Amino acid sequence: MNENLFPNPLKKGDKIAIISPAGAVDLTQLEKGINMIKSKGFEPIIGEHLYTKFSNGYNYAGTEQERIKDINWALNDKEISAIWASRGGYGCQHLIQHLNLKGFVKHPKWYIGYSDNTVIQSYLLKKGFASIHGQTVKTSSFGVTEKSYDLIFDILKGKTPIYNLKSNVFNKKGNIEGQLIGGNLALIYALLGTKYSFTFKDKILFIEDIGENFYALDRMIMSLDLSGVFNKIKGLIVGGMTNMGDQKENKSYEESFDPFVYKLISERISKYKFPVVFGFPNGHIKDNRPLIIGGNVKMEVQDTIKIEF
Repeated sequence: MNENLFPNPLKKGDKIAIISPAGAVDLTQLEKGINMIKSKGFEPIIGEHLYTKFSNGYNYAGTEQERIKDINWALNDKEISAIWASRGGYGCQHLIQHLNLKGFVKHPKWYIGYSDNTVIQSYLLKKGFASIHGQTVKTSSFGVTEKSYDLIFDILKGKTPIYNLKSNVFNKKGNIEGQLIGGNLALIYALLGTKYSFTFKDKILFIEDIGENFYALDRMIMSLDLSGVFNKIKGLIVGGMTNMGDQKENKSYEESFDPFVYKLISERISKYKFPVVFGFPNGHIKDNRPLIIGGNVKMEVQDTIKIEF
């Protein structure tokens, strides 16, 4: 485990900042999550612009300046012990050039989120800090399991997860160990070629996504291939691929793992020798179990699968 990347465990009474770095939310969408944080013995601290709305081709949670102000407050306030994103959506790319870690490096804290928050997590890892790729405070329209949240609180308190998974027909066997990177595929793709992109060499890459046409998904995988990502990584974990393809409107969110998407990805990476796990329960799915971006992970892919931090 990369101890130097991990913030100190939280204690009862510690303060967790809730901010909206991307899409807009309202109180009704966060009420359940905020009450849960209180019930676990922590104090939720509301960002100034948590419920602000600004429409500019998309419903953002405030202007860029307002969202930058909130995230830099949360990152640098020494009384804050963790930062939990209200939701994803789109907008984190607006913030990345303006992040200030002056206070954060003295008092590192967990950043929790997924989807668009992959951008922030890539930035933090480039600076040497791990984060939690897990469920946001907003409880999604397709629901969230209690276990998904409980495992996040376990990590906050210093306990790292171990996952035992069912085998998948598309898996590729092998045992490896390395640092976990990644998150939402669309954002990994969007950062390629920028200084904010993940460093892929000798890493284990995790990907998940939602609502993409099959050709768009293929384009992103092809871009990773053409940019040399698959030549550099030592393992791949594929999570939820939800509501995909040309018939998205007819698909249920319960279809967490689109088999055609798995087949497409499997074919694209067939020439590479690294082990692959398909069907990991993380992403835009109900059973969204947290992963530690920047954590050291042991990955055993045989007839049974074990992933341990």
